[in-house]
Amino acid sequence: MHRIAALVIAATLAAACNRGDAATRVPPPRTMAEMHIQDAIIQKGDSLIEVADRNRIMGAATANTWLVIISDFQCPYCKMWHDESFAAIKKQYVDTGKLRIAYLNFPLSMHANAMPAAMAAVCAASQGKFWETEDKLFTTQKAWEKLSNPQGFFDSLTTAAGVDVAKQRACVRTERLKPLIQADMARGEASGVQSTPTFFVGTRQLLGAQPLKEFQRVIDSVLAASAKK
Repeated sequence: MHRIAALVIAATLAAACNRGDAATRVPPPRTMAEMHIQDAIIQKGDSLIEVADRNRIMGAATANTWLVIISDFQCPYCKMWHDESFAAIKKQYVDTGKLRIAYLNFPLSMHANAMPAAMAAVCAASQGKFWETEDKLFTTQKAWEKLSNPQGFFDSLTTAAGVDVAKQRACVRTERLKPLIQADMARGEASGVQSTPTFFVGTRQLLGAQPLKEFQRVIDSVLAASAKK
């Protein structure tokens, strides 16, 4: 391998939280967005799971290109990407109807509060407040990442996001939506995800908190290719 290529790969992996196990990387059989849509309902007839799953999607239904974010709320590199790139991508591509975004949870076992954070987010999603909660979880990550019991903090975040407090607490306490998180993780593992954040733009995979310009380059390339079809 050329030295420059090796350095680029090393830098990319350094900007990601790694699982630390020996999961085998396999090419995705179809795009993560397609898996998200086709396998969305984990328990047939569970409307709460269906609503929560649907509310993690952002963008116009007419947009044919997807950005799938596979992320861990406690991962510092996921926060880095959110803080540095998410708003710009939303403004440039989502708000203009070019791109749809879906968020999949991939809480790593090395992060003690990642699963409770994911639970807070999906329960908020069942009330239509996923993206408000997602933003608050990342922007306050430093405040809750080392708490021995972060639930009170998460309650205050989701309340500020506009949820019904009683419904939110009941959802979290009963772990009603945990199957949705587990399904997210299974989808990620099936596509060889070993670190967070991992992204799919169409069938193109991007690893780690790469610069905004790199995401723009890849998204523009995928959009251009899609327009030619």
